[in-house]
Amino acid sequence: MKSVDDMITGYRRFRAGAYAEQAELYQKLGQGQDPDIMLIGCADSRAEPSDIFNAAPGQMFVVRNVANLVPPYQPNGGLHGVSAALEFAVNILKVKIIVVMGHGGCGGVSASLAKNDNPLIGEFVAPWVKLLDQARERVLESKPVNPQFALELEGIETSIENLMTFPFVREKVEAGTLELHGAWFAIKHGELHWRNARTKRFEIVAP
Repeated sequence: MKSVDDMITGYRRFRAGAYAEQAELYQKLGQGQDPDIMLIGCADSRAEPSDIFNAAPGQMFVVRNVANLVPPYQPNGGLHGVSAALEFAVNILKVKIIVVMGHGGCGGVSASLAKNDNPLIGEFVAPWVKLLDQARERVLESKPVNPQFALELEGIETSIENLMTFPFVREKVEAGTLELHGAWFAIKHGELHWRNARTKRFEIVAP
């Protein structure tokens, strides 16, 4: 897809295909949404959550940003897009599951690992990926063979830890009405790795 014309053509195919085939579903969704799952993923164009999980419209409340990051709870009057979406999902939609999904070759993770003069570091990217600073230091101290991959996984852990700083998340997790999960998708190989909540290790999901 390279132009607005391509987008319009795609829309027409959608209306004639998927929309027509699922007209009843779309009409129902027009009355409101009731997803049980919130997915926090990367904005990367290659990691489309609905495709990866074969999800139908209305099944997942998806929030995407650079490096699938969740900031810590900071009620300071600032503009907090991820925090607002999280509050809406947990308190209004009452989702039962939150999944933080990272992916292979993440540009935001690369930016965290890069030097300050790297073109990946920009006016808004640099302060955003500073959320990974502590995770990056842990990764570099451990001297992994693949720092990029290691930080992609550690970044998911950071976001899950930050989720627990939100009082309304912690309350529901401790009450057993909300689950937190981590996942990582290998774009090149199409592999999904799922975080074992007990061991905190990522295990490949059999296709």
